[in-house]
Amino acid sequence: MDIEDGARGVTAEWAVVGSGIGPLFLAATGRGLVRVEFHAREGRRERMPERLAEQLGATVVESATGLLAEPVRQLDRYFAGALRVFDLPLDWSLATGFNRQVLRELAAGVPYGAVVGYGELARRVGQPGAAQAVGAAMGANPLPVVVPCHRVVESDGGLGGFGGGLETKRRLLALEGVLPEPLF
Repeated sequence: MDIEDGARGVTAEWAVVGSGIGPLFLAATGRGLVRVEFHAREGRRERMPERLAEQLGATVVESATGLLAEPVRQLDRYFAGALRVFDLPLDWSLATGFNRQVLRELAAGVPYGAVVGYGELARRVGQPGAAQAVGAAMGANPLPVVVPCHRVVESDGGLGGFGGGLETKRRLLALEGVLPEPLF
């Protein structure tokens, strides 16, 4: 289930949870999961709720009613290797236009354990010359891991960029069996 309209005037709940790639900042509205952010360590995480409140025009509170219970459960299962498809309502309020179109195609069309090139993803959304714009959409993805921007790679087999850092991208692709596990 995906929510298309904006979150203005709603309340968002947030929490920081551990994962196989470090602490994640998660936020949800009554409409669905709205934000996943990497590297939510002390010092950095203090700014995340305030920035989210500004982006959404919403009241942001630390997890209060349990909106994050199911996203946390599914992320735990994903990092344990027991979940391949997320089944969560998503609030797309932080993605618009071309970015939303690309991210929705990515979520629907690139399954666990597969990768797609930036150019191929651009072609799939009817913009074959927009590989760089696809890269920008990946960088602006408000829902990484759940909307799997780590599965987008360069056409020559290079990893490309990644907002969570290339080591995080390698670890996610290794978890999904696309790359070998690091030796150490």
